[in-house]
Formats: sequence, structure tokens, C-alpha cells
Amino acid sequence: MGALPIYCWRLAPDGLATYRQLRARGLRPGGQDVAAQLERPRRRRGPLVAYLYRIDLAKPVRPMTPAKWAALAKANAARRICPECRCEAGYVIPAALGVCVTCADGSLIAA
Repeated sequence: MGALPIYCWRLAPDGLATYRQLRARGLRPGGQDVAAQLERPRRRRGPLVAYLYRIDLAKPVRPMTPAKWAALAKANAARRICPECRCEAGYVIPAALGVCVTCADGSLIAA
């Protein structure tokens, strides 16, 4: 396989899309190889790179099964349970704290 064609930001030809653009259309790459590369220049670092896929070869997104919905609901519920007091906080526990706000306030006072 040769080198990928590289396009500047906003200058990619029609018929190519990034992964996010495919998802917005309800599509997925479907196992196809990357067709091209998109580069967006930055001031102090190297360019941002996005891979482009052919829209005509993309496949529809697979629908969520009931088992996947259940697993997702269980994972999201686990993110709301405080590991210290084991209570459901009613919100996602902040990763910076690692515990619910009530437990974090108590540990800050004790420290």
C-alpha cells in the first residue's frame, strides 16, 4: 500500500468523511482501510491529524441490543455509587475526588 493522500483542513474532496462525521450520518467504517488523512495546522505543535474513510463503503451502525443497553445502564449506575460510603450520589462521582462530595468534604475537614 502506498502513502496516504494528505489534505489540508476543510479541503478534503467529497465522498470522504472522518469517523465522527460517519457516526453523525449513522454509519461506521465497516472494516475498510483509511482512505486519506486530514491535517489541521497548529501553532506550537505538530498538526492535528484525522483519518478519512470512504462514505460509499461505510456500513450502517449496528443497533444496540437489550443486553448492551442493560450493561450500559449498569456501568452508568456504578459511576454514581461512592466507593467510601456506598451510597448513590445522584450524579457521576468526579474522578478528581474519587468519592462523593459529602465524603470529600468530611475528609478535607479531618485532614
